[in-house]
This record gives sequence, C-alpha cells and structure tokens, in this order.
Amino acid sequence: MSLVGKKAPNFSTAAVLDGEEIVENFSLEQYIGHKDVVFFFYPKDFTFVCPTEILAFQEKLEEFEKRGVAVVGASCDTEESHLAWLATPKAHGGIEGVTYPLVADAAKTIAHNYGVLAGEWNYNDAGELTFEGAPVAYRGTFLIDKNGVVRQETINDLPLGRNIDEMIRLVDALHHVEQFGEVCPANWEEGKEAMSATKEGVSAYLAKN
Repeated sequence: MSLVGKKAPNFSTAAVLDGEEIVENFSLEQYIGHKDVVFFFYPKDFTFVCPTEILAFQEKLEEFEKRGVAVVGASCDTEESHLAWLATPKAHGGIEGVTYPLVADAAKTIAHNYGVLAGEWNYNDAGELTFEGAPVAYRGTFLIDKNGVVRQETINDLPLGRNIDEMIRLVDALHHVEQFGEVCPANWEEGKEAMSATKEGVSAYLAKN
C-alpha cells in the first residue's frame, strides 16, 4: 500500500555518517520541523547499478541542501558493509566520497515497513520459515516533508536506475505548492507557470498552453 499522505515509518538503527563514522541510533526524526528528506533504498552494497545512483545523489547533494533537503540512503546491508564500500575507491567499484548518511537495515524491517522489500517471509510445507523472493530492497524513493509526511514515492524494480534530476524537480514542485498554494501541472519545472486548483485556473492554463 502507498505511504503517500501518511507519516513516514519511524526507525532507529545504525548508519554511517560522513563516509566514516558509525552511529548506533540514527533516525529521520532529527529532521522533523526543519528539513525535508529524500529517503532512498538501494538493493545491495558492492553491486553495479547501485553505485551509479549513490554517487549521482552525492553529485547533486549541494542542490538538495540549498533547498533545505537532507538525502539519506538505505539498504539491507550492515553498517560494516557500508563502511567498507565507502572506503573503496570509485575506480574499484566503490563509493568513496559519499558524505550523506547510509542506513543499515540488516533486519530488513525498515524496507518491509516502507513496502520496498523484494520478497516476503512464508512457511513451507514442513512448517519452516522461508523467504520467497530477493532479500534486498527495491529502488524505493520517498520525499518526506518537514512534518514527517510522505508526499511522493517511487519504487523501481532492481535493474531500473533512478533519475536524480527528477527528484530535484519534485522537491521544487512541493516547495512551490507550499509557498504559493498553486498546483503543478504535467512537466512543470521551477520557473514555469503553475495554476490554481480551480476550474477557472485549469481553463486559463490550458488556454495559454
């Protein structure tokens, strides 16, 4: 079920900060009241599509930060695995240089609560607990506002990488709605015309476009 319009599931877990420091009780609650959050899941450390996305978020980190948005990544790996990958140079398939938090979800409970776990637990005919599917997270991305409410979510299958610029566009759209009370039509970008959420507003926008 979609989390849009609902409070983002809370958690407290280990994470790696600034590419080098492990903390034991990381939570998104620290951002409530003063920052929006782009919280994204990726399938696994030391893989192939994942480093391209993680590094792409890092390349755009300044764009998010100047908009008052925190970027936080997560996977079902341990904090030690995150740390080792963060210490690995890009030339060797690593993500050295990433400074935003990477959350460890080894228990897979966070991915489950956000609806992005690529499988589920079940019991076989012998009554044994098994896992059906892939024990990793889909490429889920969640835009969470300052009140802790999910305003947008996108979930990609494992081989489908994200467009980071689209997340920046969605942040801009959210901020425009909050500031001006207008709605953002298809393909809206910062600097383009939005419209009022009325029949007259839609008619005027369509007549000009």
